[in-house]
Amino acid sequence: MAEITANGVRFHVQRLAPRRRPHLLENPVVFIHGLGLDNLSSFYYTLANPVAHAGADVILYDQRGHGLSERPPAGYRISDSVGDLSAILGALGVKEPVHLVGHSYGGAIALRFALAYPELVTSMLLIEAHVPIPGWGEQMAANIRKVEQDLGDSDWGREMVSIRKYARLAAVGQNLINRTTFMTDLLAAEPIAEQELRMFTRPVRAVYGENSDVISHAHLLDAVLPECTLTVLPDLDHFVLARDARVLRAIVLDWFATQTAVGVS
Repeated sequence: MAEITANGVRFHVQRLAPRRRPHLLENPVVFIHGLGLDNLSSFYYTLANPVAHAGADVILYDQRGHGLSERPPAGYRISDSVGDLSAILGALGVKEPVHLVGHSYGGAIALRFALAYPELVTSMLLIEAHVPIPGWGEQMAANIRKVEQDLGDSDWGREMVSIRKYARLAAVGQNLINRTTFMTDLLAAEPIAEQELRMFTRPVRAVYGENSDVISHAHLLDAVLPECTLTVLPDLDHFVLARDARVLRAIVLDWFATQTAVGVS
């Protein structure tokens, strides 16, 4: 399956069937990628296939405006992304609760979805997840604008966009920033209150790099989520998925094996 229409938007979706019996998990695992230059391929080639080979039903999709999905001019609030995920699961006929794996901005979507539909989430695995706290939208917008400027003004940025693959990703990111309401919607992001997080009682595994620029978000989740297990990887930054997929893969497979062992799924 390559394309479905959900929530009025055309999405690029990949579904990987479990390769081993007995299955690692009875419930599907949904991967949610980050924003800007990211898409489902960052999971497809690192974590998703190993999880499917271990025996899980895996779902990946390009968020609206990313990868091969449609880029509508509006609808980029986190609440829109939550609606997208709900509609995608509905279109795929998924009625049972799912395990969510959220990376970076995708972690913010996973959190919001879990708080909106706790009955539909069996567990979460958050990799360098952003938590929408007060001031988060403004900080994210400033960071995005800086990256956009660096792509044109810095030596590393010009070198990167000279490579065909990265030039294509950069073009998608720049169109998202400059030709949609994404930045405006980001600035309008509603913070998640600590009390909301305290009410989510499903198991959560949070993985962050020791030198991550969002390490404070890791400690927040560890402090307020009742069933959170935090892993901090030494000598790594926000780009743990790209820099050490092998270690991350072992953590992910161990986490899902643990969920099976405790009978969560």
